[in-house]
Amino acid sequence: MPPEAPAKEAVTPDAPASAEAARPLTSREVGSIVILTLDHQASRNSLSEAMMTELQSRLDEIARDKTVRAVVLAAEGPVFCAGHDLKELTARRADDDKGRRYFEDVFTRCAKLMQSLVRLPRPVIAAVDGVATAAGCQLVASCDLAVASRSARFATPGVNIGLFCSTPMVALSRSVARKHAMEMLLTGELINAEDAARIGLVNRVTKDGETALEAALELAQRIARKPPSTVRIGKEAFYRQAEMNLDEAYAYTSRVIVENMLSADAREGIEAFIDKREPRWRGD
Repeated sequence: MPPEAPAKEAVTPDAPASAEAARPLTSREVGSIVILTLDHQASRNSLSEAMMTELQSRLDEIARDKTVRAVVLAAEGPVFCAGHDLKELTARRADDDKGRRYFEDVFTRCAKLMQSLVRLPRPVIAAVDGVATAAGCQLVASCDLAVASRSARFATPGVNIGLFCSTPMVALSRSVARKHAMEMLLTGELINAEDAARIGLVNRVTKDGETALEAALELAQRIARKPPSTVRIGKEAFYRQAEMNLDEAYAYTSRVIVENMLSADAREGIEAFIDKREPRWRGD
């Protein structure tokens, strides 16, 4: 394999340094992998308007960039993401409609953001080294894969403050078994990384001395070596068939695999396997 490319910051040309520093999200590249880092510790990396805008913008850019093979979503500080910015939301109760229009806009934008993670034609891996609560837990559950350090904790604690985690419930209930999801939603209690792995909220817990970012990056690099067109086809098909009944799912995936079989990368991969050589992927 060629040597790994050095990490580089994704900075807009001629952008003032102060504007860069004010951004709640940073982005850097390691080879063909993009690392997006939530970086507004003052708000516990909450999904504020600014954070959601930045994250949505970067995901939209990545969706159009065929050189990207995988995305790692990480965070700075002891809190991965505390969910929505409750101070920001509460301030709008003074509006004429008590905040209704604003609340509708915020939660609609958040729903779009979560669906963008699912629909991104590249796999997204959450690297959780801290606490992920409410919409922060939703963020983890919306990623395709997740790695947690031993210090990570997860909760959907809305019930404790009179605001049931209804929208986080969508992603959570699609990641873990119903009874596990209901226990988290009804008790609002924190669960540790080992329990999160046991119920399927995360894929694995890191080894001693290993950060979640290191483990997630290693996993992303393994995925990045696979044919990108095949990964894209597979991710889309996975989520679409999951919402179908058995007959529909088999009919749909049968069509998908036929189209996949006719692709250049499938032909190259199969021929390389038969010839006992390394495949030469054509790309997305």
